[in-house]
Amino acid sequence: MLTIRDLSVEIRSGERTVRPITGVDLDLARGETLGIVGETGSGKSMTGLSIMGMLPGGSAITSGSIRFDGEELTGMDPRAYRALRGRRISMVFQDSLTALNPTRRVGDQVAEPLLLHGLARRPEALRRAEEMLALVGIPRPSERMRDYPHQLSGGMRQRVMIAMALIAEPDLLIADEPTTALDVTIQAEILELLGRLKEQLGMAMILVTHDMGVVARHADRVGVMYAGRLVETGPTRALFRSTRHRYTRALLDSIPSLEQDRGVELFSIPGSPPDPAETVPGCRFAPRCAAATDRCRTERPPLDGEGGHVFACWNPVDGAAAVPQGRALPLVTATAAPREPRLEVEDLVQEHAVSGWAPKGRRTVKAVSGVSFEVRAGETLGLVGESGCGKSSLGRMLVAMDRPTAGEVRLDGATVSGVRRRELGVRRAKLQMMFQDSGAALDPKMTIGTILREPLTIQGIGTSAERTERAIALLDSVGLGPSILERYPHELSGGQRQRIGLARALALDPDVLVADEPVSALDVSIRSQVLNLMRTQQRERGLSSVVISHDLSVIRYLSDRVGVMYLGKIVEVGATDDVYERPAHPYTAGLLAAVPIADPDAPAPEGAGRVRGELPSPLDPPSGCRFRTRCPLATELCATVEPTLEAVGSGHDVACHFPLQPKTGTEGEARSADEAETEAAA
Repeated sequence: MLTIRDLSVEIRSGERTVRPITGVDLDLARGETLGIVGETGSGKSMTGLSIMGMLPGGSAITSGSIRFDGEELTGMDPRAYRALRGRRISMVFQDSLTALNPTRRVGDQVAEPLLLHGLARRPEALRRAEEMLALVGIPRPSERMRDYPHQLSGGMRQRVMIAMALIAEPDLLIADEPTTALDVTIQAEILELLGRLKEQLGMAMILVTHDMGVVARHADRVGVMYAGRLVETGPTRALFRSTRHRYTRALLDSIPSLEQDRGVELFSIPGSPPDPAETVPGCRFAPRCAAATDRCRTERPPLDGEGGHVFACWNPVDGAAAVPQGRALPLVTATAAPREPRLEVEDLVQEHAVSGWAPKGRRTVKAVSGVSFEVRAGETLGLVGESGCGKSSLGRMLVAMDRPTAGEVRLDGATVSGVRRRELGVRRAKLQMMFQDSGAALDPKMTIGTILREPLTIQGIGTSAERTERAIALLDSVGLGPSILERYPHELSGGQRQRIGLARALALDPDVLVADEPVSALDVSIRSQVLNLMRTQQRERGLSSVVISHDLSVIRYLSDRVGVMYLGKIVEVGATDDVYERPAHPYTAGLLAAVPIADPDAPAPEGAGRVRGELPSPLDPPSGCRFRTRCPLATELCATVEPTLEAVGSGHDVACHFPLQPKTGTEGEARSADEAETEAAA
């Protein structure tokens, strides 16, 4: 269906010419799913935009051919391209919030392709749009038709994008990072939905992602891109089982898994990709490859192989071989710290009123509902759960950025909730936060040196020279040199900015660090570097941490204990290994089952192991157990009696009437309904 030969793209900005794609060859058959993986800047999205004829301003295809169903697309008349786009070729964009028009209702946007291509009149188009919303799993589609994009959750907006892309039943769908910012449960549902619709419509699909676990489960073939070129491609199973290119092997080795040994560092790819404006004569991966030779640096390897599995590497590896030496390095162990409680959270509640549409008027969002826990000195507590469960709201209250409606946060026995600003400023020096979006968290008008000196200046610590010396030491501690002191945030890569965010949080030598989704937007290789850095800082400094993430692999690697949140409440808490190996709450088990595994032979979760449906609204949470509307074990008891946290092991508590593990002192894998009802009645 699709044939790409020697595709090259250039972007010209002033005197600078960037080449994001160079000499790409691709083939796609009808009904086939091709996964394209690689780091940010590798050319994945640009390839998709080239097929769509939607390259950004200043860019152009300089050579090569794109043939779709025998028809040449390069150089096609814009009017003819518009007739093709949205009708036979569609695209699901990465950021659904910016891709959807905020001023138009959802129903009108989904129906638009049918109207533009003359496939239906407006009444019929709207009826089919409602049917498509139902098909992609949106509850109450007739109501959602009248909503605007901002009124929907991230998962529902992504479903709207899919509905709009598929309503004209295209022959080819390009899905560009369709699930990157989504929770594992919603991610699993959307990918399953795409696969099912692909089979029903008989279409081909290009799945663009940097998640190797996603392509392992959902792609027929995989293409690996690096610095604008394809370096390896082949059937999914062959590529994972017999990896040949060293970059592909490095990507697979960089993935933190649920079985990761917490006593060793994660493997990470050294260095960074080459500048796309530079001309590299040999293999572009050579500067980062431990096996590179003079031939690799001077002569470009061709794509070669057999059986449809081709690769461009002069010194290929065998995927069945052991992991390269140097992947696992011992972490630095800190001096044993006293294990007294450092951060204490008691019955924390956050509720805030929002204006709703008449006749409902003002309503109350129950963001956090009675959360209690403690973090001891040198300990890391991980908080996991879906978007909207209250993790970030809780994190902001921990560092006193938001005030709780009720409850208290104490640091070393002294409250930080509700104190005066002057006193809070003194206490906050020992309580710092690392934000998810480092680009937005760093002041774009400040140099890196000013950003790192700022907290020292505010607290009146040291002279100007001493602050600069401290800033250089902080850069060194996060693996950066003093040369970037005078640079601005926009001049740094995402990984470098995230390191600066960590350095700034450590500037005042805090006792507690709250990290909110610290690596969610990073590539796997950069993610490993930042995670290793955070782990080393935790252990060297005896730092207490609260790490918030929806990535369960990240939480397992960083955390000593883990708390699972659902709709404002902690439903399970315990030692990380115990919770991951013996999950007691059905919600925890569902989250773990939905984690994509970079193994094409890994079984897909099914039956009771899946968490399905949308998260209920925090405006009106369900009665009794808040998870009961999505729980396969729910009974009438769950609707009337709210479960409390009870022990299922040493330091392992769960709030569930029918835990998957027996309560302390009971036998069997789970209690029967009769046992639970008898206990609740008593």
